[in-house]
Parts: sequence; structure tokens; C-alpha cells
Amino acid sequence: MTDLQPVRRALLSVSDKTGLIELGTALAGRGVELLSTGGTAKALREAGLEVRDVSDVTGFPEMMDGRVKTLHPMVHGGLLALRDNGDHVAAMEKHGIGGIDLLVVNLYPFEATVAKGANYDTCIENIDIGGPAMIRAAAKNHAFVNVVVDVEDYEKLLGDMDQHDGATCPKFRRKLAQKAYARTAAYDAAVSNWLAEALELEAPKRRAFAGELKQTLRYGENSHQKAAFYTDGSNRSGVATAEQLQGKELSYNNINDTDAAYELVAEFDPADSAAVAIIKHANPCGVARASTLAEAYQKAFDCDRTSAFGGIVALNRALDAETARKITEIFTEVVIAPGASDEAKEIFAAKSNLRLLLSDGLPDTRQPIKAFKQVAGGMLVQDKDVGYVGREDLKVVTEKAPTDDQMQDLLFAWKVAKHVKSNAIVYVKDNATVGVGAGQMSRLDSANVAASKAERMAAELGLPESLAKGCAVASDAFFPFPDGLLEAAAAGGTCVIQPGGSMRDDEVIKAANEAGLAMVFTGMRHFRH
Repeated sequence: MTDLQPVRRALLSVSDKTGLIELGTALAGRGVELLSTGGTAKALREAGLEVRDVSDVTGFPEMMDGRVKTLHPMVHGGLLALRDNGDHVAAMEKHGIGGIDLLVVNLYPFEATVAKGANYDTCIENIDIGGPAMIRAAAKNHAFVNVVVDVEDYEKLLGDMDQHDGATCPKFRRKLAQKAYARTAAYDAAVSNWLAEALELEAPKRRAFAGELKQTLRYGENSHQKAAFYTDGSNRSGVATAEQLQGKELSYNNINDTDAAYELVAEFDPADSAAVAIIKHANPCGVARASTLAEAYQKAFDCDRTSAFGGIVALNRALDAETARKITEIFTEVVIAPGASDEAKEIFAAKSNLRLLLSDGLPDTRQPIKAFKQVAGGMLVQDKDVGYVGREDLKVVTEKAPTDDQMQDLLFAWKVAKHVKSNAIVYVKDNATVGVGAGQMSRLDSANVAASKAERMAAELGLPESLAKGCAVASDAFFPFPDGLLEAAAAGGTCVIQPGGSMRDDEVIKAANEAGLAMVFTGMRHFRH
């Protein structure tokens, strides 16, 4: 690996022209010859800079609507030539190839074009060919060539040149090369995944994954684990795209739990009612809806006040002052909402450690996207669970049918159960959870846990009987035996929603009839591991 390499000649060809004029001016001021193409060259000239067109270097005009302009030996020879290799130097001299010491390229905006919903042909035209080819060539030859693909690296480049009298150091060029290959890999991933969707390929032979660093984290789930947060470029409303107004940096667990909370609360249409979800360790400890956020928050809080301490709060409407005051009565880690009033922001400002995240909207819970999970030696890929069950989809399987009020609570409980770790049992009464059993090894255990939480909170609130008395019960998967169902009935359940599909459905239905329960089947389960 060679040492310092002077920057004498640069090729600039950018789609995003942010900072271009400043960079071009700085390079010219350092005696660097500028080569450029198309709109980039025009912008530099209009700024009064002297620029040589790549077409003058290659002897060929830009052609085929700009598809062919840099794919030429005069360009790639200048990028790939090893300056310390005699044969390479001789070839450059023989063919009049000038070395290119710096390449500045950002690619056609393919990802942004797809995100805008452009048609197939428009997306195809926004696939860059010459850019990635040059980037890869320059990155391979980083012993001699600098390749810059991010606007944020312009100042770093100039700083390294100033530090080394117009040259750059090998460590800096290696860093640029790594970032360059990551960019072309992410670009190709975006194209290949888009094509897979366009072709409706459920399982393409190869699937690429890419992300862009949003922030480095202090540590992961535990202090001995290193971690970072990457965005996937989808711009889905939620924790990745939300603006943090105050509070210390989010941790790995904060991000994970905030995502779980916001995805859950988005199940409830803000046009129908206000909804609040309180999350602890990715599981809901309280969820409720009401006419106001303040009322919904109080109902959610009263489901499990102990677990709510230090939890994550998600709202489906803009945070208002009354709700903000209630939230600040206990320690809360994060609040996320689709907006906040000025008065609410002022109330939170007094709690400097409370993180407030404002999103541009609620995530679309029915948007078909992919979900990934790493396993040893591989990756599991599946459609995100966007399954929806409406009242018209339910099948009454017992002698007794649910009342209208019970049906409303059953559907509420079903939406919550979708976001509870399996095995999941959820008790709901009057549009609020009153007991949640999550992540147990048997459905009977989950029913017990939910019942005990309902009893404990009733005692804490000074009520004469369990919060679960008269509740609706949701199970994320079928009851394999009647025992879990009967445990829920003993806790106070009067109606049940579950997928059905067990070999013993007849036994479970019989037990429900004998217990006087109303029960409906969804035909869909919501395992969440």
C-alpha cells in the first residue's frame, strides 16, 4: 500500500448537487483540475469554475439519453491504473490516459423514485450504470484514488488534503472505499428487491439487505454488546423517521420498545377514537382507547401501574397538554406521537430525561413489507403480519353469541393480542386491557398471569373484585385444550376470540358452552416470537 497520494485531477458527476459548488471551488483553489459531465459540469461553469467535459477526454459525446458517457477506457483507465506499476504507466502514456485521483459521484435517485410510486419504466431509467462502475473501479484502486459518494464526506476530504499538503493518507482512502462499496451494494439491493417485488417473486434465489447508519448506540440489549441503528430507506412512519425533540440519546432497547409501541397504537384509527399503548420490554402492559388521549392514557395506566413505570408511551393522536401532565406524573422513558401542542412540549421540557419523539404520521399497519430475523448461519424472511380481522370475518361457534359491546371489546383485544409475545392471552373490558399474559410456555400459564395482574391492580385501585370480571378474552392462537379457556372464564371472562383450528375444537367449544361463554373464531392466528 502506497502512502500519501496527491490530488491533482478530479472527476465530479453527481445527481444530488448539495455542496457541489463549494467542493468544486475548494478543489480548484487547491489547484485540482476538474472533469465533469452533463448537469454537473453546467452547474460548475455557472458558478464560474473552469471545467473540462468528460466527452472531450474520451472523444465521444454523451449519447443514448446520457446512458453512455463515462463507460470508456480514458475514464476507467484513469481510475484503475496502478501508479507504481511500470506496465500500467506505459499504457497510460501510450494511449494518452490521464490519471484521475479523485472521483465524486452520487447515484441516480433510484430509491427515491421507487418511494414516489413511479411507474416501471421510470424506475428503470433511474438505475445508474456508469456511476456504480466508476465507484467500484475507484474503490478497488484506493491505493491511489479517493472515491467520495456522500456529501457529508466533502469536508473530510478537504480536511485530509489540508493536513497532508494537497494529498490524502491511505487510511482515509480505505475508509472512503469501504463506504463506496457499501453504497453500491445498497443500491444494487434496492434494485434487486424492487425487481423481485415487480416480478412477484416470493422467494428469490438471492436476497440482498442494506441499511444506512442513523446512529451508533452506547451498547445493545446489554452493556457488553456493541450496537448501531440503521434505516432501510423505506421512510415508513415510526421510530426510524421520527424527530427527537428532547431527552438523552435513545438506547437499543428504547428503539426496539418504541417501535413495538407505535406499531401497536397504529392499529387504532385516530378518526374513531384516541388510543394509548404503554409498552415494557416490547410487550404491552396497558392499552386503551377513549374519547380523549388523557382518558385513554389513564385507562391504559390503570391496567398495570407497576409495569408502566419506566415504560414507553405511544399515542395515535397529537400529544396535548392534559395528557402530557398525566404522563409526567411518573417516570417514563419515551413518548412517541404524531405531533404535539406547544403547551405539551413546554410541559415535557421540564423533564429533561424524557425523550419525546414526533412522527410525521402513524405507520400503515396493512402495508405489505418484509420482516427479517437472524438465525445462526442465515436469515428468516417473511411478510410482516398485516393480517386484519373485521367483525364480518368472525364466526360464532357457541350457543351464545357476543353482544355488540362484547364484540367491540373482542376486536379490541384481538388487535392487542397481535402485538403480545406468544403465548398471548389478553383480557379487555370497556375498550381497555385489564390483564395481559405474555410469552409464557403454555396458554394456561398466560391466562394465569393475566388473571393475577387483573387481581393485583383491582386491589391497588381499592376495587372489590378483579378487573377481569366481565371481560373479553383474546388468545393469539387456538386453545389446544379447554384448560386455558376455563382459566380465563374463572378469571371473569364472558366472551372469547381465538383463531380456532385445533384438533380439539369440539371439546373447547363444548367447554365454552358449559361455562356460558360466547366464543368467535377468526380463522387467523397472530404468533409473535
